[in-house]
Amino acid sequence: MTRRPPVWDLTFQHDDVDSKLVAALERLAQALRVLLWRVGQTHGLSPIQVQFLCYLLYQPEAHRRVSRLAQAFRLTKATVSDAIAALESKRLVRHRPDVSDRRSAVLELTPDGRRLAHRLAAWADSIRDGLSFAELDEKTAVLNFLMRLIVELQRAGFITVARMCLTCRFFRPEAHPGASMPHHCALLDRPLGPATLRVDCLEHVGVETVVPAGPSGQRFAL
Repeated sequence: MTRRPPVWDLTFQHDDVDSKLVAALERLAQALRVLLWRVGQTHGLSPIQVQFLCYLLYQPEAHRRVSRLAQAFRLTKATVSDAIAALESKRLVRHRPDVSDRRSAVLELTPDGRRLAHRLAAWADSIRDGLSFAELDEKTAVLNFLMRLIVELQRAGFITVARMCLTCRFFRPEAHPGASMPHHCALLDRPLGPATLRVDCLEHVGVETVVPAGPSGQRFAL
């Protein structure tokens, strides 16, 4: 297979859709980094500290541990511990013994941390507001494309946590062929449509196999 030039080689990029997609995704990632940096700077926090506060605000107790944070953000436990220690020093986060395992500790927000996290959680809303120009069908198509891309990146090892419908053992693609809600969730026992697929589901149970193609021939590789 002939190796293609790097994505950033403009003489090649201009005529290669794959390269332009990667370049566009990098621009979006840059915008998100800028938003995180700005909101963090306003409150004297690093971008990762902002993300940790938002994570701890919405995740269930089972996920509020240093090891889970390290896995979710693909960081070392030492890096996570340092960031949590900084948040503890600001009295925004505290450790609480796990009643089910005394060797472990649960991370929880202090009252000040919870109030701040609620304000910080809106850091990406301006990006969402910017999507108002597109119709639902167009946004749904982009969503499904991005979810399939995340699946491929997870399979390649670039993403470790992807609690999406497409990577769940309860997901049944094309279970209702021809219907507006063609897929099915075996856990919730409800049909799913392209716009109702979840990107982050707390009931997610991962699989390491390839979900068979449905009647339409579309395959969801895990």
